[in-house]
Amino acid sequence: QVQLVESGGGLVQAGGSLRLSCAASGSIFSIGTRAWHRQAPGKERELVAAISRGGTTSYADSVKGRFTISRDNAKNTLYLQMDSLKPEDTAMYYCAAAHFGNKYEYWGQGTQVTVSS
Repeated sequence: QVQLVESGGGLVQAGGSLRLSCAASGSIFSIGTRAWHRQAPGKERELVAAISRGGTTSYADSVKGRFTISRDNAKNTLYLQMDSLKPEDTAMYYCAAAHFGNKYEYWGQGTQVTVSS
């Protein structure tokens, strides 16, 4: 089992920045891709950004150029630097981890990000 705990959410004005963190513990030796997803009220959960164990990244079009995903494998921690935040970025943000490919088997409890206009 793998446990994921997010932190760093909060309330910020449009144009501001936040940095999310996701600490992993447990059977993490075989974890491959890690990712951030988000879900806004009344909307489906969407993939925001993902990063492979080797550091290859991918982003949703809506956040390209504004968000940066990174991971510190030595600290077993995943990060999401969010800049130039917009009200439409308001959502619950979840980190996830996969053993193989993009099959995310492990999820954190989420951290709320609210961007005011």
